[in-house]
Amino acid sequence: MTTQTETKPASQPTRALTPFDEVRRTLMSDEMKAQLSMALPPQMPPEKFQRVAITAVNKNADLLDCTRQSLYGAFMLAAQDGLLPDGREAAIVKYMNKGVPTATYMPMVGGILKKVRNSGELAAITAQLIHKADDFRYWVDDSGEHLKHEPLIFGERGELIGVYALAKTKDGSVYTEVMTKEDVEKVRSISRARDTGPWVQWWGEMAKKTVIRRLSKRLPMSTDLDELIRRDDELYDVDPKAEAETAPRVKSAGPGRLTKLLGEPGKVIEGTARVIPPKDEPAAETPEAQTIAEDLPVAGSAPKAPEAERSDADDSMTEEEKRQAVELEKAEAKAPAKKPEQKPKGGLFDR
Repeated sequence: MTTQTETKPASQPTRALTPFDEVRRTLMSDEMKAQLSMALPPQMPPEKFQRVAITAVNKNADLLDCTRQSLYGAFMLAAQDGLLPDGREAAIVKYMNKGVPTATYMPMVGGILKKVRNSGELAAITAQLIHKADDFRYWVDDSGEHLKHEPLIFGERGELIGVYALAKTKDGSVYTEVMTKEDVEKVRSISRARDTGPWVQWWGEMAKKTVIRRLSKRLPMSTDLDELIRRDDELYDVDPKAEAETAPRVKSAGPGRLTKLLGEPGKVIEGTARVIPPKDEPAAETPEAQTIAEDLPVAGSAPKAPEAERSDADDSMTEEEKRQAVELEKAEAKAPAKKPEQKPKGGLFDR
């Protein structure tokens, strides 16, 4: 009688988790759900946020290269602001932070407009793209800023040439900001994520966000909204040179010698020595101010020649005093010129 030996099937080795499986398991865990429930606003269920987060990672495989701490931290920041990382309200992007792939949270224009409208701090706010075939005008006169935009609905709108943002406050004031395509590209050039993520996939949305960021500097908004708009400041290499290149170029003059002497209010025009006094004060000119104005050169004029001695002074001087005066003039002419940084006599800059 022969006995048959039962053979057990060999146990299959456990399949190693892929980076995506590992991230998905963490995002769908009960611990993550509990953390999201505490961060999200009451009207947003954590299950919806978890599904959107997993979809975001699945669509952008570059996020799997980022440190897990930065990735989960970016999702948590989006949850705290109540924005979905779906590319419309917010996005999670990768950038290199000192050679380390890092994920960061970036509010998008849809999320910013959503938060502004929900806050009730503004009556209206919008941002629109400008195409070459659109009927667009922007002008400024004594009554303020004006903007007219009629997009071409039927037909080819042509290339994109600019973007603008318009906001209306509750008191009826209207604020506008207009940027050309070149202006937007200057801002993009200082972004660490300029070649990946939203700048590549949704250039138009990033252009709208850029002009809203610039307009927000002039709007009466709460600290929370201002912080939301600037959540991704770490993505921009903003140094003095870059800031000067991307900021609007408005002529301004600091307090000059006349302004320091006469005090505010006053306005220096084009760097000359002219001063416009306030309307409610007469245009008074003190002897000291007149002396300083005479010393200041006018733009485009030749250096002022030394004034000749007065004839009445010559009549009262003796021959010896005249000789000494001539020798003193020669000595002063041979003396080296004063350096520009030296303070003028009288200590006006110390007043």
